[in-house]
Amino acid sequence: MSQMCGIGPFVTIPLMVAAFGGPQAVLGFVAGALLALADGLVWAELGASLPGAGGSYVYLRQAFQYRTGKLMPFLFVWTAMLFIPLAMATGVIGFVQYLAYLWPDMTRTQGDVTGLALIAVVVALLWRRVENIARITAVLWGVMITAVLLVIVAAFTHFNPDRAFTYPSHAFELTSNHFWIGFAAGLTIGIYDYGGYNTAAYMGAEIKDPGRTLPRAIVFSILGIMGIYLLLQIGTLGVVDWQEMLDQDSTAATSVASAVLEKTWGKGAADAVTVLILLTAFASLFTGLLGGSRVPYDAAREKVFFRPFGVLHPKHRFPVLPLVTLGGIGSVGFLIGRHTELATLIQLLTSVMVLVQALAQIAAVTVLRRRQPGLRRPYRMWLYPLPSLVALVGWLVIYGYADENSPGRHPIEWSLAWVGAGCVAFVLWAAYEKVWPFGPREISEEYLQAGAAGPGTADPDAGADPGERKPAPA
Repeated sequence: MSQMCGIGPFVTIPLMVAAFGGPQAVLGFVAGALLALADGLVWAELGASLPGAGGSYVYLRQAFQYRTGKLMPFLFVWTAMLFIPLAMATGVIGFVQYLAYLWPDMTRTQGDVTGLALIAVVVALLWRRVENIARITAVLWGVMITAVLLVIVAAFTHFNPDRAFTYPSHAFELTSNHFWIGFAAGLTIGIYDYGGYNTAAYMGAEIKDPGRTLPRAIVFSILGIMGIYLLLQIGTLGVVDWQEMLDQDSTAATSVASAVLEKTWGKGAADAVTVLILLTAFASLFTGLLGGSRVPYDAAREKVFFRPFGVLHPKHRFPVLPLVTLGGIGSVGFLIGRHTELATLIQLLTSVMVLVQALAQIAAVTVLRRRQPGLRRPYRMWLYPLPSLVALVGWLVIYGYADENSPGRHPIEWSLAWVGAGCVAFVLWAAYEKVWPFGPREISEEYLQAGAAGPGTADPDAGADPGERKPAPA
């Protein structure tokens, strides 16, 4: 939950209102929660049965190794190298937006420099052993929860039901094309705000009883955050007129939480909570880069990505190249988002993620049930395959409407170009490593073997170099 509830809702409430054109924007958070729950059950089954470090690339490697070798896990890491820093960039944009409330005379150039400096500071703070980071993360998490609760309490102490629940005419006209375009935009923003419900799955190798813990962590975190977001959205709409949020020059559009505090408890309280929100933005950036830098490192260590990404700092033992690379890409993404629109950046990172992670994992559940029927599954998806189908439709709606919601920005084309570039990179990497299609496919069914040996029985191949496992028979 701490990973999910970062700066996102503080900057996306106005975007959600703009997408729906009124306070019915609450539908976006509900729809996002339903998609997150459906997709979360996909993660729950895969994470419970394949509890390895790295999450998605483990699931994709196991499911698709029979036909395409290491292509799918490689492409996942390749796309993660884009969507993780882009998500981080949205947090930096949120930081600069709220900083403008305290620094009203800040120029665009000063905002750009501030954002880039913030990324540099985060990289510098992460340039140390991970054990020294735990206390910092705990403090930032406490600040984040405090900021969210203060905004909710302030909103409901001055709540106006008429303002929150008076909808424009035709707000729920389901035959209107405008409603469904707004719904698709709102669904995209909603699932962006719920991002992080899968965080526990990336730590599957370090969790006790993952078959029980992971499904609970995923489902409970989504339901908990949905409650927080609905209180935050409804409370905000009960204090700030939704039409104010459509004025790009207003405080309600750029710093809506600060506007809530100013209208309820006064300017001093608004300034204080804005500082907490800035720390929340910093926390989301800090934890996002901390966890994200481990994805290419874990993959490179298991020989499904470029080897230099698996090299640790000789003294502090953290992955150097992943940290620097993600920080650099995040800096570029921040500048792009600052000079286009935040919604466009969200569309791009979501489009890239949909292709190789979301859709591929939905397919992976079915593929693994067919390819590895004997795999130990402590948790099996409820009402299978209905949640998979709901998630599939939801992700296709988001992807299909990406260009519609970002005219002239072409997020679909950019996402396809990035995946295409990843395919080229895979061919070059595979040729160098002498793996499929330039060598035999290496079939590694260590989770199936461990399940057959019985719970708690170690797999003799677990932890071995994947390159040392026997290749698939011709």
